[in-house]
Amino acid sequence: MDSQTSQSSQPSLPSPSPHTFQVDLRGLVDLLSHHLYSSPKVYLRELLQNAVDAITARRAADPDAPALVRLFAEPDALRVEDSGVGLTEADVHDLLATIGRSSKRAEGLQEARSDFLGQFGIGLLACFVVAERIRVVSRSARTPDAAPVEWTAADDGSYTVRTLPDDARPEPGTTVHLVARAGAAEWLAEDRVLALARDFGSLLPYDVRVGEEAVTDLPAPWDRPYPSPAARRVALGRHCHDLFGFTPLDAIELDVPLAGIRGVAYVLPSAVSPAQRAGHRVHLKGMLLTERAEQLLPDWAFFVRCVLDTDSLRPTASREALYEDETLAAVREALGERIRSWLTGLAAGDPERLAAFLAVHHLGVKSLARHDREMLRTMLPWLPFETTDGRLSLEEFARRHPVVHFTRTVEEYRQVAPIASAQGVGVINGGYTYDSELVEALPSVRPGTVVAELDADTVTAHLDAVDPAVELALAGFLAAARAKLDPLGCDVVLRAFHPLSVPALHLDDRAARHEQARAQAEEEADDLWAGILGSLRGEAPRARLVLNHLSPLIRRIGSLGEPELIGTAVESLYGQALLMAQRPLRPADSALLNRAFIGLLEWATNGEGDR
Repeated sequence: MDSQTSQSSQPSLPSPSPHTFQVDLRGLVDLLSHHLYSSPKVYLRELLQNAVDAITARRAADPDAPALVRLFAEPDALRVEDSGVGLTEADVHDLLATIGRSSKRAEGLQEARSDFLGQFGIGLLACFVVAERIRVVSRSARTPDAAPVEWTAADDGSYTVRTLPDDARPEPGTTVHLVARAGAAEWLAEDRVLALARDFGSLLPYDVRVGEEAVTDLPAPWDRPYPSPAARRVALGRHCHDLFGFTPLDAIELDVPLAGIRGVAYVLPSAVSPAQRAGHRVHLKGMLLTERAEQLLPDWAFFVRCVLDTDSLRPTASREALYEDETLAAVREALGERIRSWLTGLAAGDPERLAAFLAVHHLGVKSLARHDREMLRTMLPWLPFETTDGRLSLEEFARRHPVVHFTRTVEEYRQVAPIASAQGVGVINGGYTYDSELVEALPSVRPGTVVAELDADTVTAHLDAVDPAVELALAGFLAAARAKLDPLGCDVVLRAFHPLSVPALHLDDRAARHEQARAQAEEEADDLWAGILGSLRGEAPRARLVLNHLSPLIRRIGSLGEPELIGTAVESLYGQALLMAQRPLRPADSALLNRAFIGLLEWATNGEGDR
C-alpha cells in the first residue's frame, strides 16, 4: 500500500471550533496612554474628531444641516454635544461595542470617507485614558423615527445599551458624557479643555465652542485679506510669535493646490544647527495633527518653521505624526521648491532682505547650493566667504583673482593667509561647512574660472628666493637649523617675503601631517606595530619652516657664532610659527617649546651675569 492510499484510509479529524479574542480593556487603555499616544490630551482631539466627522456625515446627505459642537465642563466631568448624523440602537451595537470598528465604514458613508478626519476606528476608546466611565446619548438623523439610544461603558470593559424616551434627545446628534478617572480630573477642567480645544480645533470648519467661548478662528491667518503687504507681514509675525514664540525674519506662503496644502513658513530670526530637527505644525482638514512634524521639509530647509493645513497627507495610527509615503515625499519636494523660489525672488528683487537673511542663515543656503547648481548660480553674488580680501562672495572674489585658491581646513588657512595676502595671492578659507565643496563647484556655474587648492609647495613658490651667495654664506646656520628640526620631521628653507614682522612660517599639508602622525605612532608602538607602521612610510612631503631673510631677527640669529644658541633660537622660531598657525601641538612640540623657553632664559641670565 502506498503512502497516498494509507493517508486516504485514515478517518478525518473534526475541524477545530473557532474562538473569539478576549480583550483586556484595562490593558488596552494602558497601551494607548503609554505607547500609542504621547499625552492624555489626545482624548479631546478624539472627541472633536468624532463630532466633526458626524457633522460631515450628516451634511453629506443634508448640506443645510446645522454644524455645531459644544463642550461643557462640569465638576470632574465633561459633556460634548454635536449636531451630527447620530446613531440608532443597531449602530451602537455594531460600532461602539466593537473595538476597531469605525463608523466611517457604515453603509452610506463610504463615499464620504475622504472627508473624515479619523481613519482607524479607535474613537471613544481613547477617552478611557482620562475617564472611568463614558455615556453616549444619540439620535439618528438618517432614521428620524428611531428612538434615542444610550450606550454606557466602564473602563473594565463592560457596557450597557438601552433606548430612551423621545424627549431625552429631541434633535438628531450625539452627546458624550465623560466622568474623570482618579487623578485625571485636571484634564476635564474648563480652562484645560478650552486651551486644548483651541490648540486642536482652531481651524475646524464648523462652529465649535467651550461654554460661550469660541474655539474656531477662521479664516486661517494666511487666508485672511489684509489692507497691504506690510499689514499682512505684521499680522503673520504676530501669529508666529503667538504660535512659536519668535518674531520671524519673513513669512513664506505655502500654497500647493494639487496637494491640498495652504499655510506659511516662518523664517527663524537666529541661526540654528542643521542637525537640529525642526518641529512643524500640521493640521489635517482643520484638526491639529502634530506640532512636531520633522519630515515635512527637505533637510536643508532647517531655517524655517511651518504651520499648514492639508487634506491629502496620511496620519500614522496615533494621528500624531505623518505617514512616510509617496504623497509626503511629493509634498516635501513641492514645499522645498516654494522656499527655493522665495530665495530666488529675494535675490532678484529685494537684496536688502536677502542680505539680512543670509547674515543669519547662509549655512542653510550653502547646503542647498551644494546640490542645486541653479541656486548656486543665483546666490553667487550674495553668499559670504572668509577670504584674504575680507568677507566676499565667490563672484566678487573670482573677479579679483585669476586663480581662486582655497584651503580645505581652517588650520591651513591660518597658516598661509597672512603671507599669501602679503604676496598678492588670494585665498578662500574652505574649512567651514560646505565651503570647499562650493568653491570646487564654481567652474560649473562660472565657466573659465580656475580653482586650485593651496598647498605648502604653492605658497613656497610664491615667496622670493634668496640670492645664492647669501644662502651659501648662511650654509652653516641652515645646516644647524635643519639638524635641530630633522627629528621633528621638519625641513628648513630660506626665503624673502612680507610682512617683515613674521620671522618664520610653518608650512605643511595633509600628506605631511599624516606622515608625522604615522611616525609618531611608530615611535610609541611596540615592535610588531612599529614594523607595520614602518612599512607604511611614504614619500610624502615633509613640513617646512620657512625663515624670512628680510626679517632683522633672522639676520641676527644667522650671524650667531654659538651652535647651541642657534639651536635654541631655531626651536623658538619653530614653536612660535606653530602657535601663529594655531595648530594643535604634539607632545614633542610642547616639550620643544618648554626647552626653548628655558634655554633662552638661561642664555639671557648668563649674559646678564657676565656684563
